[in-house]
Amino acid sequence: MPHVRPTDVFADRLLSVLSGQRPVHSMLRHTVGPAYDDLARLAERGPLRTRGTRPVVRDIGYYVPRPGAIEAFARIGAGDQLRAMAFRLECGRDHRWRCTAVELGGPRAPHGDGV
Repeated sequence: MPHVRPTDVFADRLLSVLSGQRPVHSMLRHTVGPAYDDLARLAERGPLRTRGTRPVVRDIGYYVPRPGAIEAFARIGAGDQLRAMAFRLECGRDHRWRCTAVELGGPRAPHGDGV
């Protein structure tokens, strides 16, 4: 069985909450510090809820600033819309990864708008 990266697991978990598929409290034991409150504020607005096409994680990238910490980004697609999600993971003394920060970027402007 292939090893599943924590970035993949958390991107899916965060997407599930931000798209309204799972309740925010499902992330309670997977977040620390202000990350849970930030996630709750983001989820309240339902930023990744869509009509029709269900949002999916299209791509994940990450950077390891130090052992036990990962700064990651995910491209979230729903139909022709693309959003960006950034999050930070830290590995605790119990060897479990937890989300310590989460941010969501706005919709991408279509090409040709001169912006």
